[in-house]
Amino acid sequence: MNTLLSILARASGLGFAIGLAFSVGCSTKNEAPSAATGADASGVKLSIKTKGTIGLSVLTLTNPFFKEIADSMTAEARQAGYEVLVVSGEFDVAKQQNQVKDFIVKKVAAIVLTPCDSKSIGPAIQEANGAGIPVFTADIACLAPGVKVVSHIATDNYSGGKEAAKAMIEALGETGGRIAILDHKIVESCILRVQGFKEVIEKHNAGQTAGRIQIVSELPGGGVKDQGYKAAEDLLQAHPDLVGIFAINDPTALGARAALEKAGKADQIKLVGFDGQPEGKQAIKEGKIYADPIQFPDKIGVETVRAILKHFAGESVPAQLLIPTGLYRKADAERDPALQ
Repeated sequence: MNTLLSILARASGLGFAIGLAFSVGCSTKNEAPSAATGADASGVKLSIKTKGTIGLSVLTLTNPFFKEIADSMTAEARQAGYEVLVVSGEFDVAKQQNQVKDFIVKKVAAIVLTPCDSKSIGPAIQEANGAGIPVFTADIACLAPGVKVVSHIATDNYSGGKEAAKAMIEALGETGGRIAILDHKIVESCILRVQGFKEVIEKHNAGQTAGRIQIVSELPGGGVKDQGYKAAEDLLQAHPDLVGIFAINDPTALGARAALEKAGKADQIKLVGFDGQPEGKQAIKEGKIYADPIQFPDKIGVETVRAILKHFAGESVPAQLLIPTGLYRKADAERDPALQ
């Protein structure tokens, strides 16, 4: 009798253990598509369900601007119960296209892109559209035809380019002179910056007999320091009388500054950047860059998540949300508590 009771007890315990393993390790079809793992007081791993996962592929994580977008998105999404899976295309559109395919396989709730190439990313977005996954863009828009993007959240780059031109006019004063642009034409945000910059310079020249500013060259700066350095070297060789350079972001501007210093022309040429990254702001404080239209990547990340949540809730979302820049000069840098 005792032996029979012992066998029954062991069987009951085994059934309970199997039931516990099943309840912990399996989920029903109606449960959330993603989860984080944790542990209870006994050390047993438990599944902590989230509402879903948002896939984010940025242009690069070597640029602090895009890391801040990723970090702010992650923090804002976590508060709403979502995870953010962050990957980086590192300027390679083919790599980014594969990342989108991976998001689709993982059945993420939404996809956010800062495209490596504003046109070539189109087919990948079409695949996401076909899979029924909503796509959003942040900072850099998609320019490919025939794709559906729910909303684009970005800096007002066109107006920021105008601010950069105002800074250049201010820096050169009544003398004016010959200037150049270091651009990055495969990215929509940089195209807009240059467009706004040129329009203000053209308008300035129309009302001037003296102090006219002539754009003599446009070279690709690549959005990174080493290419900015090389492009600035080429500019100096071709145009020794250059008095100003507009660079489409801080890494490009800092690369150009290094080339100016090497050539002994740092005092001759006024440099205007774009971004307001900590390194760029420090360079402005030290007089190495004249000014930056500064961006607010943390706001871009937060507003992107809010747009996604509104879309999930069935609310209308604007096709485009633009965040204004602010012109940041040496006086601003000297008052900036982050640089003290």
